[in-house]
Amino acid sequence: MSSQPTAAPPVAMTHRQIMEALTGLLAAFFTAILSSTIVANALPTIMSDLHGTQTDFAWVITAALLANAVTTPIWGKLSDLFNKKLLVQLSIVIFVAGSVMAGLSETIPLLLTARVIQGVAMGGLTALAQSIIGTMIPPRDRGKYSGYMGAVMAVGTAGGPLLGGFIVDSPLGWRWTFFVCVPLAVVALILLQVTLKIQHIKRPAKIDWLGSILLTSGVSLLLIWVSFAGNPAYYDWVSWQSAAMVGGGVVLLALLVLVESKVEQPIIPLKIISERTTALAILASVAVGIAMFGSTTFLGQYFQVARGATPTEAGLLTLPMIAGNLTGSVVSGLLISRTGKWKGYLIGGSILLIGGLGLAGTMDHTTELWQAGIFTAILGLGLGMLMQNLVLAVQNTVRASDIGTASASVAFFRSVGGAIGVAVLGAVLSSRVTELATQGLAAAGIPVSGGAGGASMDLVDMPAPVREIMRAAYGDATAEIFLISAGVAVVALLSVLFIKERPLRSTVDIQPEVQPDSQSEVQPDANAERTTPELTSVNR
Repeated sequence: MSSQPTAAPPVAMTHRQIMEALTGLLAAFFTAILSSTIVANALPTIMSDLHGTQTDFAWVITAALLANAVTTPIWGKLSDLFNKKLLVQLSIVIFVAGSVMAGLSETIPLLLTARVIQGVAMGGLTALAQSIIGTMIPPRDRGKYSGYMGAVMAVGTAGGPLLGGFIVDSPLGWRWTFFVCVPLAVVALILLQVTLKIQHIKRPAKIDWLGSILLTSGVSLLLIWVSFAGNPAYYDWVSWQSAAMVGGGVVLLALLVLVESKVEQPIIPLKIISERTTALAILASVAVGIAMFGSTTFLGQYFQVARGATPTEAGLLTLPMIAGNLTGSVVSGLLISRTGKWKGYLIGGSILLIGGLGLAGTMDHTTELWQAGIFTAILGLGLGMLMQNLVLAVQNTVRASDIGTASASVAFFRSVGGAIGVAVLGAVLSSRVTELATQGLAAAGIPVSGGAGGASMDLVDMPAPVREIMRAAYGDATAEIFLISAGVAVVALLSVLFIKERPLRSTVDIQPEVQPDSQSEVQPDANAERTTPELTSVNR
Protein backbone atom coordinates (compact mmCIF):
# COMPACT_ATOMS: atom_id res chain seq x y z
CA MET A 1 0.00 0.00 0.00
CA SER A 2 1.52 3.29 -1.06
CA SER A 3 1.83 6.24 1.26
CA GLN A 4 0.38 9.66 0.61
CA PRO A 5 2.99 12.26 -0.39
CA THR A 6 3.90 14.58 2.41
CA ALA A 7 3.41 17.52 0.09
CA ALA A 8 -0.29 16.87 -0.26
CA PRO A 9 -1.79 16.00 3.12
CA PRO A 10 -5.58 15.75 3.33
CA VAL A 11 -7.14 19.13 3.83
CA ALA A 12 -10.14 19.50 6.12
CA MET A 13 -13.13 21.15 4.49
CA THR A 14 -14.39 24.45 5.81
CA HIS A 15 -18.00 24.93 6.90
CA ARG A 16 -18.73 26.88 3.71
CA GLN A 17 -17.26 24.18 1.49
CA ILE A 18 -19.26 21.50 3.28
CA MET A 19 -22.50 23.47 2.99
CA GLU A 20 -21.88 24.05 -0.73
CA ALA A 21 -21.28 20.34 -1.23
CA LEU A 22 -24.43 19.47 0.74
CA THR A 23 -26.78 21.84 -1.12
CA GLY A 24 -27.71 19.49 -3.95
CA LEU A 25 -27.58 16.45 -1.69
CA LEU A 26 -30.05 17.94 0.77
CA ALA A 27 -32.27 19.03 -2.13
CA ALA A 28 -32.36 15.43 -3.38
CA PHE A 29 -32.99 14.12 0.14
CA PHE A 30 -35.81 16.64 0.59
CA THR A 31 -37.43 15.47 -2.65
CA ALA A 32 -37.31 11.83 -1.50
CA ILE A 33 -38.79 12.64 1.91
CA LEU A 34 -41.48 14.80 0.33
CA SER A 35 -42.46 12.02 -2.06
CA SER A 36 -42.90 9.57 0.78
CA THR A 37 -45.04 11.90 2.91
CA ILE A 38 -46.99 13.84 0.29
CA VAL A 39 -49.25 10.83 -0.33
CA ALA A 40 -50.10 10.34 3.35
CA ASN A 41 -53.14 12.59 3.34
CA ALA A 42 -53.98 11.68 -0.26
CA LEU A 43 -54.23 7.94 0.44
CA PRO A 44 -57.83 7.91 1.75
CA THR A 45 -58.88 9.73 -1.44
CA ILE A 46 -56.74 7.43 -3.62
CA MET A 47 -58.21 4.34 -1.97
CA SER A 48 -61.73 5.65 -2.52
CA ASP A 49 -61.02 6.51 -6.16
CA LEU A 50 -59.28 3.21 -6.97
CA HIS A 51 -61.64 1.16 -4.74
CA GLY A 52 -58.91 0.04 -2.34
CA THR A 53 -59.20 -1.57 1.08
CA GLN A 54 -57.35 -1.07 4.37
CA THR A 55 -54.91 -3.77 3.25
CA ASP A 56 -54.27 -1.87 0.01
CA PHE A 57 -53.77 1.32 2.05
CA ALA A 58 -51.06 -0.37 4.13
CA TRP A 59 -49.35 -1.87 1.09
CA VAL A 60 -49.05 1.42 -0.77
CA ILE A 61 -46.80 2.45 2.12
CA THR A 62 -45.23 -0.98 2.68
CA ALA A 63 -44.28 -1.47 -0.99
CA ALA A 64 -42.14 1.68 -0.98
CA LEU A 65 -40.64 0.90 2.44
CA LEU A 66 -39.84 -2.68 1.46
CA ALA A 67 -38.11 -1.62 -1.76
CA ASN A 68 -36.30 1.09 0.21
CA ALA A 69 -35.17 -1.45 2.81
CA VAL A 70 -33.90 -4.22 0.57
CA THR A 71 -32.03 -1.87 -1.79
CA THR A 72 -30.44 0.37 0.85
CA PRO A 73 -27.58 -2.06 1.66
CA ILE A 74 -26.99 -2.53 -2.06
CA TRP A 75 -26.73 1.22 -2.62
CA GLY A 76 -24.51 1.46 0.46
CA LYS A 77 -22.10 -1.14 -0.86
CA LEU A 78 -22.11 0.53 -4.30
CA SER A 79 -21.26 3.84 -2.61
CA ASP A 80 -18.12 2.26 -1.13
CA LEU A 81 -17.07 0.99 -4.57
CA PHE A 82 -18.24 3.52 -7.17
CA ASN A 83 -18.62 7.25 -7.67
CA LYS A 84 -21.13 8.49 -5.08
CA LYS A 85 -22.20 11.51 -7.11
CA LEU A 86 -23.16 9.42 -10.15
CA LEU A 87 -25.07 7.01 -7.92
CA VAL A 88 -27.09 9.84 -6.36
CA GLN A 89 -27.95 11.16 -9.81
CA LEU A 90 -28.97 7.67 -10.97
CA SER A 91 -31.28 7.27 -7.98
CA ILE A 92 -32.97 10.60 -8.84
CA VAL A 93 -33.60 9.46 -12.42
CA ILE A 94 -35.16 6.22 -11.13
CA PHE A 95 -37.25 8.26 -8.72
CA VAL A 96 -38.63 10.48 -11.51
CA ALA A 97 -39.64 7.40 -13.51
CA GLY A 98 -41.48 5.91 -10.50
CA SER A 99 -43.25 9.20 -9.73
CA VAL A 100 -44.57 9.60 -13.28
CA MET A 101 -45.78 6.00 -13.30
CA ALA A 102 -47.52 6.44 -9.93
CA GLY A 103 -49.29 9.57 -11.13
CA LEU A 104 -50.60 7.74 -14.21
CA SER A 105 -51.79 4.65 -12.27
CA GLU A 106 -55.36 3.50 -12.84
CA THR A 107 -55.29 0.40 -10.65
CA ILE A 108 -53.91 -0.58 -7.23
CA PRO A 109 -51.39 -3.14 -8.68
CA LEU A 110 -49.96 -0.51 -11.03
CA LEU A 111 -49.70 1.99 -8.19
CA LEU A 112 -47.93 -0.59 -6.03
CA THR A 113 -45.43 -1.26 -8.85
CA ALA A 114 -44.71 2.46 -9.15
CA ARG A 115 -44.24 2.72 -5.38
CA VAL A 116 -41.66 -0.09 -5.54
CA ILE A 117 -39.70 1.88 -8.15
CA GLN A 118 -39.90 4.99 -5.95
CA GLY A 119 -38.74 2.91 -2.98
CA VAL A 120 -35.66 1.70 -4.87
CA ALA A 121 -34.73 5.32 -5.56
CA MET A 122 -35.41 6.41 -1.98
CA GLY A 123 -33.13 3.62 -0.76
CA GLY A 124 -30.36 5.11 -2.86
CA LEU A 125 -30.92 8.67 -1.70
CA THR A 126 -31.09 7.63 1.96
CA ALA A 127 -27.96 5.47 1.89
CA LEU A 128 -25.91 7.85 -0.25
CA ALA A 129 -26.82 10.96 1.73
CA GLN A 130 -25.56 9.34 4.94
CA SER A 131 -22.50 7.94 3.19
CA ILE A 132 -21.46 11.24 1.60
CA ILE A 133 -21.88 13.13 4.88
CA GLY A 134 -19.79 10.45 6.58
CA THR A 135 -17.00 10.77 4.01
CA MET A 136 -16.70 14.56 4.29
CA ILE A 137 -17.21 15.34 7.97
CA PRO A 138 -15.56 13.97 11.14
CA PRO A 139 -18.01 12.46 13.68
CA ARG A 140 -17.31 15.22 16.22
CA ASP A 141 -18.61 17.82 13.73
CA ARG A 142 -21.14 15.55 12.07
CA GLY A 143 -23.87 16.11 14.65
CA LYS A 144 -24.76 19.61 13.46
CA TYR A 145 -24.73 18.56 9.80
CA SER A 146 -26.87 15.53 10.63
CA GLY A 147 -29.06 18.06 12.38
CA TYR A 148 -29.41 19.92 9.09
CA MET A 149 -30.41 16.68 7.44
CA GLY A 150 -32.88 16.10 10.23
CA ALA A 151 -34.25 19.59 9.68
CA VAL A 152 -34.67 18.88 5.97
CA MET A 153 -36.38 15.61 6.88
CA ALA A 154 -38.70 17.44 9.28
CA VAL A 155 -39.57 20.15 6.74
CA GLY A 156 -40.18 17.53 4.07
CA THR A 157 -42.27 15.49 6.45
CA ALA A 158 -44.27 18.56 7.46
CA GLY A 159 -44.56 20.05 4.00
CA GLY A 160 -45.50 16.75 2.40
CA PRO A 161 -48.87 16.18 4.09
CA LEU A 162 -49.70 19.89 3.85
CA LEU A 163 -48.86 20.10 0.16
CA GLY A 164 -50.50 16.76 -0.52
CA GLY A 165 -53.66 17.79 1.27
CA PHE A 166 -53.80 21.09 -0.63
CA ILE A 167 -53.31 19.33 -3.98
CA VAL A 168 -56.00 16.73 -3.24
CA ASP A 169 -58.47 19.47 -2.24
CA SER A 170 -57.62 21.48 -5.38
CA PRO A 171 -58.82 20.86 -8.96
CA LEU A 172 -55.46 19.17 -9.68
CA GLY A 173 -56.48 15.97 -7.88
CA TRP A 174 -54.43 13.30 -6.13
CA ARG A 175 -52.35 12.38 -9.20
CA TRP A 176 -50.41 15.61 -8.86
CA THR A 177 -49.14 14.51 -5.46
CA PHE A 178 -46.81 12.33 -7.54
CA PHE A 179 -46.24 14.64 -10.50
CA VAL A 180 -45.24 17.63 -8.32
CA CYS A 181 -42.09 15.82 -7.16
CA VAL A 182 -40.73 15.50 -10.73
CA PRO A 183 -39.62 19.15 -11.22
CA LEU A 184 -38.19 19.14 -7.69
CA ALA A 185 -36.12 16.08 -8.55
CA VAL A 186 -34.83 17.76 -11.74
CA VAL A 187 -33.78 20.84 -9.74
CA ALA A 188 -31.99 18.57 -7.25
CA LEU A 189 -30.23 16.81 -10.13
CA ILE A 190 -28.92 20.13 -11.47
CA LEU A 191 -27.83 21.32 -8.02
CA LEU A 192 -25.97 18.07 -7.42
CA GLN A 193 -24.09 18.46 -10.69
CA VAL A 194 -23.01 21.98 -9.75
CA THR A 195 -22.36 21.73 -6.00
CA LEU A 196 -21.39 18.17 -5.06
CA LYS A 197 -17.68 17.75 -5.78
CA ILE A 198 -16.07 14.82 -4.04
CA GLN A 199 -13.08 12.95 -5.37
CA HIS A 200 -13.60 9.26 -6.04
CA ILE A 201 -10.84 6.73 -5.50
CA LYS A 202 -11.41 3.58 -7.56
CA ARG A 203 -11.43 0.27 -5.71
CA PRO A 204 -11.85 -3.26 -7.02
CA ALA A 205 -15.63 -3.63 -7.47
CA LYS A 206 -17.25 -6.90 -6.50
CA ILE A 207 -20.99 -6.84 -5.92
CA ASP A 208 -22.51 -9.57 -3.77
CA TRP A 209 -25.39 -10.33 -6.14
CA LEU A 210 -26.26 -13.67 -4.51
CA GLY A 211 -26.48 -11.98 -1.11
CA SER A 212 -28.64 -9.24 -2.59
CA ILE A 213 -31.08 -11.76 -4.09
CA LEU A 214 -31.28 -13.77 -0.86
CA LEU A 215 -31.80 -10.61 1.20
CA THR A 216 -34.56 -9.30 -1.05
CA SER A 217 -36.33 -12.66 -1.33
CA GLY A 218 -36.17 -13.54 2.36
CA VAL A 219 -37.38 -10.18 3.68
CA SER A 220 -40.08 -9.85 1.01
CA LEU A 221 -41.48 -13.31 1.65
CA LEU A 222 -41.79 -12.71 5.40
CA LEU A 223 -43.40 -9.31 4.90
CA ILE A 224 -45.93 -10.66 2.43
CA TRP A 225 -46.77 -13.42 4.88
CA VAL A 226 -47.27 -11.12 7.84
CA SER A 227 -49.42 -8.75 5.78
CA PHE A 228 -52.04 -11.29 4.79
CA ALA A 229 -51.94 -13.92 7.55
CA GLY A 230 -55.13 -13.95 9.60
CA ASN A 231 -57.11 -12.20 6.87
CA PRO A 232 -60.27 -14.24 6.08
CA ALA A 233 -59.82 -13.51 2.38
CA TYR A 234 -56.35 -15.09 2.34
CA TYR A 235 -55.11 -17.60 4.94
CA ASP A 236 -54.92 -18.23 8.70
CA TRP A 237 -51.91 -17.62 10.91
CA VAL A 238 -51.68 -21.41 11.37
CA SER A 239 -51.95 -22.86 7.87
CA TRP A 240 -49.85 -24.58 5.23
CA GLN A 241 -49.39 -21.23 3.47
CA SER A 242 -47.98 -19.67 6.66
CA ALA A 243 -45.68 -22.65 7.22
CA ALA A 244 -44.40 -22.50 3.64
CA MET A 245 -43.80 -18.74 3.64
CA VAL A 246 -42.20 -18.57 7.11
CA GLY A 247 -40.10 -21.65 6.46
CA GLY A 248 -39.01 -20.32 3.08
CA GLY A 249 -38.15 -16.90 4.51
CA VAL A 250 -36.10 -18.38 7.36
CA VAL A 251 -34.20 -20.68 4.98
CA LEU A 252 -33.42 -17.79 2.61
CA LEU A 253 -32.14 -15.60 5.47
CA ALA A 254 -30.08 -18.48 6.89
CA LEU A 255 -28.49 -18.93 3.46
CA LEU A 256 -27.87 -15.16 3.42
CA VAL A 257 -25.87 -15.39 6.66
CA LEU A 258 -23.87 -18.30 5.23
CA VAL A 259 -23.13 -16.43 1.99
CA GLU A 260 -22.21 -13.20 3.81
CA SER A 261 -19.68 -15.08 5.94
CA LYS A 262 -17.94 -16.45 2.83
CA VAL A 263 -17.88 -13.73 0.17
CA GLU A 264 -15.06 -11.20 -0.07
CA GLN A 265 -17.27 -8.08 -0.11
CA PRO A 266 -20.62 -8.95 1.51
CA ILE A 267 -23.66 -6.75 1.04
CA ILE A 268 -24.18 -6.77 4.84
CA PRO A 269 -20.74 -7.33 6.43
CA LEU A 270 -21.19 -9.52 9.50
CA LYS A 271 -18.02 -8.11 11.04
CA ILE A 272 -19.60 -4.63 11.05
CA ILE A 273 -23.11 -5.46 12.23
CA SER A 274 -21.82 -7.84 14.90
CA GLU A 275 -19.82 -5.04 16.57
CA ARG A 276 -21.54 -4.15 19.85
CA THR A 277 -22.43 -0.53 19.11
CA THR A 278 -23.62 -1.31 15.59
CA ALA A 279 -25.63 -4.36 16.67
CA LEU A 280 -27.42 -2.47 19.44
CA ALA A 281 -27.99 0.58 17.21
CA ILE A 282 -29.49 -1.71 14.56
CA LEU A 283 -31.79 -3.30 17.14
CA ALA A 284 -32.86 0.15 18.30
CA SER A 285 -33.35 1.25 14.68
CA VAL A 286 -35.69 -1.66 13.99
CA ALA A 287 -37.79 -0.65 17.00
CA VAL A 288 -37.69 3.02 15.96
CA GLY A 289 -38.69 2.06 12.42
CA ILE A 290 -41.69 0.08 13.65
CA ALA A 291 -42.71 2.88 16.01
CA MET A 292 -42.15 5.67 13.50
CA PHE A 293 -43.58 4.27 10.28
CA GLY A 294 -46.08 1.95 11.92
CA SER A 295 -47.72 4.66 13.99
CA THR A 296 -47.30 7.83 11.95
CA THR A 297 -48.51 6.19 8.74
CA PHE A 298 -51.95 5.92 10.24
CA LEU A 299 -52.00 9.35 11.89
CA GLY A 300 -53.24 11.18 8.78
CA GLN A 301 -55.83 8.44 8.30
CA TYR A 302 -57.00 8.93 11.88
CA PHE A 303 -57.57 12.65 11.36
CA GLN A 304 -59.35 12.18 8.02
CA VAL A 305 -61.37 9.02 8.54
CA ALA A 306 -62.06 9.16 12.28
CA ARG A 307 -62.22 12.92 12.79
CA GLY A 308 -63.66 14.00 9.43
CA ALA A 309 -60.79 16.38 8.58
CA THR A 310 -60.05 17.33 5.00
CA PRO A 311 -56.65 16.33 3.57
CA THR A 312 -55.37 19.88 4.10
CA GLU A 313 -56.66 19.97 7.69
CA ALA A 314 -55.07 16.58 8.36
CA GLY A 315 -51.73 17.99 7.20
CA LEU A 316 -52.06 20.92 9.60
CA LEU A 317 -52.98 18.59 12.46
CA THR A 318 -49.73 16.64 12.02
CA LEU A 319 -47.61 19.80 12.44
CA PRO A 320 -47.05 19.35 16.21
CA MET A 321 -45.35 16.01 15.58
CA ILE A 322 -43.21 17.53 12.82
CA ALA A 323 -42.26 20.51 14.99
CA GLY A 324 -41.17 18.10 17.72
CA ASN A 325 -39.14 16.09 15.21
CA LEU A 326 -37.44 19.22 13.88
CA THR A 327 -36.62 20.51 17.36
CA GLY A 328 -35.29 17.18 18.60
CA SER A 329 -33.11 16.62 15.54
CA VAL A 330 -31.55 20.09 15.27
CA VAL A 331 -31.05 20.82 18.97
CA SER A 332 -29.62 17.40 19.82
CA GLY A 333 -27.31 17.55 16.77
CA LEU A 334 -25.92 20.95 17.78
CA LEU A 335 -25.44 19.90 21.42
CA ILE A 336 -23.72 16.65 20.40
CA SER A 337 -21.26 18.55 18.20
CA ARG A 338 -20.58 20.96 21.05
CA THR A 339 -20.04 18.36 23.78
CA GLY A 340 -19.04 15.21 21.90
CA LYS A 341 -21.52 13.25 24.07
CA TRP A 342 -24.40 11.43 22.39
CA LYS A 343 -25.71 8.55 24.50
CA GLY A 344 -27.83 10.72 26.79
CA TYR A 345 -29.78 12.05 23.81
CA LEU A 346 -30.50 8.52 22.62
CA ILE A 347 -31.82 7.58 26.05
CA GLY A 348 -33.87 10.77 26.34
CA GLY A 349 -35.25 10.28 22.84
CA SER A 350 -36.28 6.70 23.62
CA ILE A 351 -38.10 7.78 26.79
CA LEU A 352 -39.93 10.57 24.94
CA LEU A 353 -40.83 8.16 22.12
CA ILE A 354 -42.34 5.65 24.55
CA GLY A 355 -44.17 8.44 26.41
CA GLY A 356 -45.57 10.03 23.24
CA LEU A 357 -46.76 6.72 21.83
CA GLY A 358 -48.26 5.70 25.17
CA LEU A 359 -50.19 8.97 25.43
CA ALA A 360 -51.34 8.64 21.81
CA GLY A 361 -52.61 5.19 22.77
CA THR A 362 -55.26 6.86 24.92
CA MET A 363 -56.84 8.65 21.94
CA ASP A 364 -60.21 7.71 20.46
CA HIS A 365 -62.69 9.33 18.05
CA THR A 366 -63.68 11.94 20.68
CA THR A 367 -60.24 13.05 21.94
CA GLU A 368 -59.71 16.83 21.93
CA LEU A 369 -57.48 17.77 19.03
CA TRP A 370 -55.23 19.96 21.19
CA GLN A 371 -54.50 16.89 23.34
CA ALA A 372 -53.67 14.85 20.25
CA GLY A 373 -51.28 17.66 19.25
CA ILE A 374 -49.41 17.49 22.57
CA PHE A 375 -49.15 13.70 22.41
CA THR A 376 -47.80 13.67 18.86
CA ALA A 377 -45.38 16.54 19.59
CA ILE A 378 -43.77 14.42 22.33
CA LEU A 379 -43.62 11.51 19.88
CA GLY A 380 -41.93 13.70 17.25
CA LEU A 381 -39.39 15.04 19.76
CA GLY A 382 -38.31 11.49 20.61
CA LEU A 383 -37.99 10.51 16.96
CA GLY A 384 -35.91 13.59 16.19
CA MET A 385 -33.43 12.76 18.94
CA LEU A 386 -33.07 9.15 17.83
CA MET A 387 -32.97 8.71 14.06
CA GLN A 388 -29.88 10.59 12.90
CA ASN A 389 -27.98 10.08 16.15
CA LEU A 390 -28.21 6.28 15.95
CA VAL A 391 -26.49 6.50 12.56
CA LEU A 392 -23.89 8.87 14.03
CA ALA A 393 -23.09 6.39 16.82
CA VAL A 394 -22.43 3.66 14.26
CA GLN A 395 -20.37 5.86 11.92
CA ASN A 396 -18.11 6.71 14.85
CA THR A 397 -17.09 3.04 15.21
CA VAL A 398 -16.19 2.07 11.63
CA ARG A 399 -13.47 2.95 9.14
CA ALA A 400 -14.34 5.61 6.61
CA SER A 401 -14.12 3.05 3.78
CA ASP A 402 -17.01 1.17 5.43
CA ILE A 403 -19.18 4.17 6.29
CA GLY A 404 -21.49 3.69 3.32
CA THR A 405 -22.14 0.05 4.18
CA ALA A 406 -22.49 0.68 7.92
CA SER A 407 -24.85 3.64 7.47
CA ALA A 408 -26.89 1.70 4.93
CA SER A 409 -27.14 -1.26 7.30
CA VAL A 410 -28.72 0.91 9.99
CA ALA A 411 -31.07 2.52 7.46
CA PHE A 412 -31.89 -0.92 6.06
CA PHE A 413 -32.96 -2.38 9.38
CA ARG A 414 -34.91 0.78 10.23
CA SER A 415 -36.78 0.53 6.94
CA VAL A 416 -37.37 -3.19 7.45
CA GLY A 417 -38.75 -2.36 10.88
CA GLY A 418 -40.96 0.27 9.30
CA ALA A 419 -42.21 -2.10 6.62
CA ILE A 420 -42.94 -4.75 9.24
CA GLY A 421 -44.65 -2.16 11.41
CA VAL A 422 -46.89 -0.86 8.64
CA ALA A 423 -47.77 -4.36 7.46
CA VAL A 424 -48.46 -5.83 10.91
CA LEU A 425 -50.13 -2.78 12.42
CA GLY A 426 -52.15 -2.31 9.24
CA ALA A 427 -53.41 -5.88 9.58
CA VAL A 428 -54.17 -5.31 13.28
CA LEU A 429 -56.01 -2.07 12.46
CA SER A 430 -58.02 -3.71 9.68
CA SER A 431 -59.04 -6.59 11.94
CA ARG A 432 -59.90 -4.30 14.85
CA VAL A 433 -61.91 -1.90 12.64
CA THR A 434 -63.88 -4.83 11.24
CA GLU A 435 -64.60 -6.07 14.77
CA LEU A 436 -65.64 -2.67 16.14
CA ALA A 437 -67.68 -1.85 13.02
CA THR A 438 -69.54 -5.15 13.20
CA GLN A 439 -70.34 -4.54 16.86
CA GLY A 440 -71.46 -0.96 16.14
CA LEU A 441 -73.64 -1.95 13.22
CA ALA A 442 -75.21 -4.79 15.19
CA ALA A 443 -75.94 -2.46 18.11
CA ALA A 444 -77.60 -0.02 15.72
CA GLY A 445 -79.71 -2.78 14.20
CA ILE A 446 -78.06 -2.43 10.80
CA PRO A 447 -77.57 -5.70 8.87
CA VAL A 448 -73.93 -6.65 8.29
CA SER A 449 -73.05 -8.26 4.97
CA GLY A 450 -69.89 -10.31 5.53
CA GLY A 451 -66.74 -9.22 7.33
CA ALA A 452 -64.95 -7.27 4.66
CA GLY A 453 -66.99 -4.15 4.96
CA GLY A 454 -65.27 -3.17 8.15
CA ALA A 455 -62.01 -2.64 6.31
CA SER A 456 -63.46 -0.52 3.53
CA MET A 457 -61.87 2.88 3.00
CA ASP A 458 -64.73 4.14 0.79
CA LEU A 459 -66.71 6.07 3.41
CA VAL A 460 -67.95 8.69 0.97
CA ASP A 461 -70.71 6.57 -0.51
CA MET A 462 -71.88 5.09 2.80
CA PRO A 463 -75.19 6.13 4.42
CA ALA A 464 -74.68 8.70 7.18
CA PRO A 465 -75.46 6.34 10.15
CA VAL A 466 -73.04 3.71 8.81
CA ARG A 467 -70.40 6.34 8.12
CA GLU A 468 -70.48 7.56 11.73
CA ILE A 469 -70.13 4.01 13.04
CA MET A 470 -67.15 3.48 10.74
CA ARG A 471 -65.53 6.75 11.86
CA ALA A 472 -65.83 5.69 15.49
CA ALA A 473 -64.41 2.25 14.68
CA TYR A 474 -61.34 3.73 12.94
CA GLY A 475 -60.78 6.28 15.71
CA ASP A 476 -60.99 3.77 18.55
CA ALA A 477 -58.92 1.13 16.73
CA THR A 478 -56.06 3.55 16.02
CA ALA A 479 -55.27 3.79 19.74
CA GLU A 480 -54.31 0.12 19.69
CA ILE A 481 -51.72 0.85 16.99
CA PHE A 482 -50.00 3.45 19.17
CA LEU A 483 -50.02 1.20 22.25
CA ILE A 484 -48.40 -1.66 20.36
CA SER A 485 -45.80 0.77 18.98
CA ALA A 486 -45.07 2.02 22.51
CA GLY A 487 -44.35 -1.54 23.61
CA VAL A 488 -41.96 -2.00 20.68
CA ALA A 489 -40.24 1.31 21.49
CA VAL A 490 -39.20 -0.15 24.86
CA VAL A 491 -36.77 -2.33 22.87
CA ALA A 492 -35.12 0.85 21.58
CA LEU A 493 -34.64 2.14 25.13
CA LEU A 494 -33.13 -1.14 26.35
CA SER A 495 -30.80 -1.23 23.34
CA VAL A 496 -29.39 2.29 23.78
CA LEU A 497 -28.94 1.73 27.52
CA PHE A 498 -26.42 -1.02 26.72
CA ILE A 499 -24.56 0.92 24.03
CA LYS A 500 -21.09 1.91 25.23
CA GLU A 501 -20.49 5.60 24.61
CA ARG A 502 -17.28 6.32 22.75
CA PRO A 503 -16.03 9.90 22.38
CA LEU A 504 -16.71 11.22 18.88
CA ARG A 505 -13.47 11.26 16.93
CA SER A 506 -12.39 14.55 15.38
CA THR A 507 -11.07 12.97 12.17
CA VAL A 508 -12.98 11.43 9.28
CA ASP A 509 -11.28 8.04 9.57
CA ILE A 510 -10.21 5.86 12.49
CA GLN A 511 -6.61 6.64 13.33
CA PRO A 512 -3.98 3.87 13.34
CA GLU A 513 -2.35 3.04 16.62
CA VAL A 514 0.96 4.89 17.04
CA GLN A 515 3.88 2.47 17.15
CA PRO A 516 6.76 3.63 19.36
CA ASP A 517 9.38 2.40 16.86
CA SER A 518 7.63 3.70 13.77
CA GLN A 519 8.82 6.86 12.08
CA SER A 520 5.90 6.96 9.67
CA GLU A 521 3.14 7.38 12.24
CA VAL A 522 4.31 10.29 14.31
CA GLN A 523 2.22 12.70 12.30
CA PRO A 524 -0.31 14.80 14.18
CA ASP A 525 -3.92 13.62 14.22
CA ALA A 526 -4.97 15.95 11.45
CA ASN A 527 -2.57 14.34 8.98
CA ALA A 528 -3.06 10.68 9.86
CA GLU A 529 -5.85 9.98 7.40
CA ARG A 530 -3.59 8.59 4.70
CA THR A 531 -5.84 5.64 3.81
CA THR A 532 -8.88 7.63 2.72
CA PRO A 533 -7.90 10.56 0.49
CA GLU A 534 -11.35 10.65 -1.12
CA LEU A 535 -12.93 11.45 2.16
CA THR A 536 -11.41 14.85 2.75
CA SER A 537 -10.20 15.92 -0.67
CA VAL A 538 -12.71 18.06 -2.51
CA ASN A 539 -12.43 19.64 -5.92
CA ARG A 540 -12.84 23.27 -5.18
